Amino acid sequence: MENDATERITLSFYRYVQLPDPHAYRDQLYFDFSNLGVLGRIYVANEGINAQISVPKENFEDFQHFINSSETLSGIRLNLAVEQGKSFYKLKILVRRKIVADGLNDDTFDVTKRGTHLSAEDFNELAGDPETIIVDMRNHYESEVGHFENAITPDVDTFREALPFVEELLEEKKDKHIIMYCTGGIRCEKASAYYKHKGFRNVYQLDGGIIEYAREVKKKGLKNYFRGKNFVFDERLGERISDEIIARCHQCGNPADTHINCANEGCHLLFIQCDECAEKYEKCCSEECKDIIHLPEEEQREMRRGIDKGRQVYRKGRSEKLLFKV
Repeated sequence: MENDATERITLSFYRYVQLPDPHAYRDQLYFDFSNLGVLGRIYVANEGINAQISVPKENFEDFQHFINSSETLSGIRLNLAVEQGKSFYKLKILVRRKIVADGLNDDTFDVTKRGTHLSAEDFNELAGDPETIIVDMRNHYESEVGHFENAITPDVDTFREALPFVEELLEEKKDKHIIMYCTGGIRCEKASAYYKHKGFRNVYQLDGGIIEYAREVKKKGLKNYFRGKNFVFDERLGERISDEIIARCHQCGNPADTHINCANEGCHLLFIQCDECAEKYEKCCSEECKDIIHLPEEEQREMRRGIDKGRQVYRKGRSEKLLFKV
C-alpha cells in the first residue's frame, strides 16, 4: 500500500442510530466496503457508527451511491479531509460498546437534545463576543498543535476525562454562551446533550467540527480563527489549517508541530519532533530507543516478547524521556 499510486479520498463520517445487531452490520459493511476498495478504521455499536476511511477516487461516485442508498447512512455528512494523502493501509471494522468512549450512562439523559449547530460564519460571529466561552473537547495532544483563538484546552488524555473536567470548570457559568468543538463533530454531539442535561442553558457546537470549518472558511473567504494544525487519527497525523506553528519539538524545544511515532517498535510513543531531531535521533524518542533500533531484529523481537504496552503509546508526549512537553 505504501507504494500504491492509486489516488484516494480521505474522509470521515458518523451517525448516532440504533443498530440492533452491530455484529451482523459490521460483517455486511466489511463486505460492501471491501468491494469498493475502502480502507480505514470504523467503529460500530448499538448506538451507531463512527468511521475514518479513504476511498479510491475512481470508486468515489459508487461509494456515494452506496451511502445514499443505505437506509442507515443516507443523508449522512461526509467530512472530506482538508489535506489529502495516504491515510490508511487496511480496512478494520470493530464492534464496540460505544462509538466514542465517553463513560456516560446514556439512559440518564436524552442524547437527541443536543446543542445548537453553528456554521463557520455563525461560529465566527458568536466567538467574536468576549463573553462567549469556547471549549476544545479534544485531548491535550490534539490541541497542542492547533486550536481556536481564546479556546479553553483541557489538559486531558481522553474524552472521558474531558467531560467532568469541563463541567466542573464551567459550573458557575451555566448562563454563558458556550461553544464546543472537536475534529469532526462526533464528540460534541454527545457532550452538548450531556451539558444541556446538566443545566447549561446556551450550548452550541461547531457543525462538522474543525474539518468542515476549514473547508467553509476557505470556500467563503471567511476569517480563519483556527491556529495551527488539526490532529487526525490516521497515518497523516495532522492537516494544516493555518500557517502558524504553535507547538514545539518535545526533544529540543524549537518550533515544530509534526507528530511522529517512535521508530522503536517496542516503544512506538507518539510525540512531536522537528526535522533536526528526527535526523539526530533517527526518528526515535530517545537515545535509548535509537540504540535499540540498531540491534538485530531477532534481538529486538526478543526484547518485546511478553511485554504488553497496552495503550501506553497514547501517553502522547507525556513520557519522562522528553524534555519539552505539555
